[in-house]
Amino acid sequence: MAYGPYVERIGGKPRPMTDDYDEVVRTKDVVVAERDGEVAGLIVLEETDQGFEVDNVAVAPEHRGSGVGRMLLEHAEAEARRRGFDAVHLLTHEKMSENLAMYDRIGYVEYGRYPPGEDYLVLLRKRLG
Repeated sequence: MAYGPYVERIGGKPRPMTDDYDEVVRTKDVVVAERDGEVAGLIVLEETDQGFEVDNVAVAPEHRGSGVGRMLLEHAEAEARRRGFDAVHLLTHEKMSENLAMYDRIGYVEYGRYPPGEDYLVLLRKRLG
């Protein structure tokens, strides 16, 4: 339950907890990371009007801090380059401070907030060199 700890903090379920994963698997690129035969994390990628987007990256609680999230994001960056994109986009809730700190450490830069004028979702982008 990767998003479980955030439910109380943000006052509701983050959108990935309410997604229809049958639909997600049918319509988006999903990569699952395994460790010792168990799911350690996943990343959902898609091409949108905005560019190459990480729709969801989630790490199982018992694998947090082990590099799984970073490895999944590195996969996304490599896939974006392979497809000819020069940046990766994602968003996260402003109260997911651990995620914001990690994204900042690995080169993601805030370029907006949604909805405009409210502190809710933070839009981030990493330019690829």
